[in-house]
Amino acid sequence: MNYKGLSSKSPVEHNAAALNTELEWFFRVLDTRIKLQFGHDCEYSDVVDLKPPDLEPERSMYGSFVRHYELNFAERLIFLIALVPHVRPQLLDVFFTKNTNSDREFTEFGGRNGHSFAGFLPTGNTSLYILAGDDLSRRFDYSYIFEADHVFARHNILNLETSRPGEPFLSGFIRVNPEIVDLVTTGNVRKPHFSFDFPAKLIETEMDWADLVLDPFTMEQVLEIKTWIRYGDVLLNQLGLKKKVKPGYRALFYGPPGTGKTLTASLLGKVTARDVYRIDLSLVISKYIGETEKNLEKIFKQAENKDWILFFDEADALFGKRTKISDAHDRFANQEVSYLLQRVEDYAGVVILASNLRANIDEAFMRRFQAIIHFPMPKPADRLRLWEEGFSDQTELDPRISLNHFAAEYEMSGGGIMNVIRYATLMALSKDTHTITYDDLLNGIRKEFTKEGKTF
Repeated sequence: MNYKGLSSKSPVEHNAAALNTELEWFFRVLDTRIKLQFGHDCEYSDVVDLKPPDLEPERSMYGSFVRHYELNFAERLIFLIALVPHVRPQLLDVFFTKNTNSDREFTEFGGRNGHSFAGFLPTGNTSLYILAGDDLSRRFDYSYIFEADHVFARHNILNLETSRPGEPFLSGFIRVNPEIVDLVTTGNVRKPHFSFDFPAKLIETEMDWADLVLDPFTMEQVLEIKTWIRYGDVLLNQLGLKKKVKPGYRALFYGPPGTGKTLTASLLGKVTARDVYRIDLSLVISKYIGETEKNLEKIFKQAENKDWILFFDEADALFGKRTKISDAHDRFANQEVSYLLQRVEDYAGVVILASNLRANIDEAFMRRFQAIIHFPMPKPADRLRLWEEGFSDQTELDPRISLNHFAAEYEMSGGGIMNVIRYATLMALSKDTHTITYDDLLNGIRKEFTKEGKTF
């Protein structure tokens, strides 16, 4: 949204001004509900008589959000109830009032404290109480807002936290997407932090596309992904193929370690201005039935409508071949793969799976890839380029070193060559020199071969 020329206020100030107006309306609605509940004098006979304020959508992200989703009275109020603990939690302190008859909070208020948050956290019951009071018919009418097909759920704006088994559905906390909170307050969505709830890391690279050394046929296939990222939306929407073509793009990168799979994924993100998240499968995969799907769903839920590139490194652990069914655990494991198939296929962004061996990936996934790209060990000409471009400009090579010889004689991956260069450069620095010696380079290659189980 462009605020330029509207006023001297910043986007944050515009959002704050809009929210101040909105919160004043919320306070009046809440005050009216409490007065009506306890029979106090009140100028209104119903909360719906308090019309929400007119907001100028061009002046704030909050106003733009309300206008974009065409929120009605009830939807707007429930969204605001979910937002209040994040922006002005003291407005809900009235719900800590105790019922003198039972010496406890009023049950109809719903809500309770959080673990570290001392304020009142509203639940579905809280919102329906404010909207409808004791009117059951209106409560039932408004409950549609928490259904799965409502725009709040479909666009991951807000939802009710899952209640414990046996507890009423509406007793769940109203959880607003943190990214939406960022959007309507600061106007800037923060990138998610790696955590148990989001087991993925943003991966970036200092390298540029010109630094990528790949086999020509491999590069040709990689460029197809780049083309999809640029023109996929045109193909689906402008050319009308959305009904016939699945959204998103799915690719398998396979080949030995160090051949550029992760770097390629990072560079695809860099040149197309998309974030690339590498999924930590150690936190996704669970021995408990159903937990793997839940962990993966957290990632896909966060990724929706973001155009992220999701990169599953060492994907064999999650997308490997299904087993023959010999017990209940095998059956659930196969159901897990079926879930993954569907979830990956439904994702509208780019999903890249990386594996050392193509044969390790379940054939059911193979049929759904738009590209299966082999990253082979680099040939001598590519190895020479990797050697030549790998050293620092501030170092020099021992005259005995022939990079042509090393490139032709020793088959190594790009990652392996960089390990050798790192080792030889450190050895030079330890000798207080910037000259790379022949012996240190040879020792670095020997170390790398030993690590990989090769004979030197």
